Amino acid sequence: MTLVRWNPWQEMNTLQRQINNLFADEMLPSTLLERSLTKVPAAELHESEEAIHLKLELPGIEAKDLDVQVTEKAVYISGERKSETKTEGKGVTKSEFHYGKFQRLIPLPTRIQNTNVTADYKDGILTLTLPKAEEEKKKVVKLNLESIG
Repeated sequence: MTLVRWNPWQEMNTLQRQINNLFADEMLPSTLLERSLTKVPAAELHESEEAIHLKLELPGIEAKDLDVQVTEKAVYISGERKSETKTEGKGVTKSEFHYGKFQRLIPLPTRIQNTNVTADYKDGILTLTLPKAEEEKKKVVKLNLESIG
């Protein structure tokens, strides 16, 4: 009988290689790949004393193709990046661009005045300034430290 040393990491490497092969571009039909990897816009949220500043990265999308809805507690954005098909000759085109519809719901950390929101859309960046509700600006929480101990 031969004694073989077991290496658990080797099995993990094999599993990772098999999963990578499963999701290789050549193995999946393009329609399945497009449906499963829906691209949502990246967001950046900054909170100051007076407002919440939200920036969304939306390159290649025109303002008319966006729908932005703001409630007191969340921002909902949806839109569509339309593909431009060109038939200028023969050849193969491989694209990593993501086309199609997207939607994203971003919950806000505090209530805002959704009637006073300002927006700016420039160079594919949507910037929303969401002023906080008056009661949120004045909100102070007193901690009871007597119960700790």
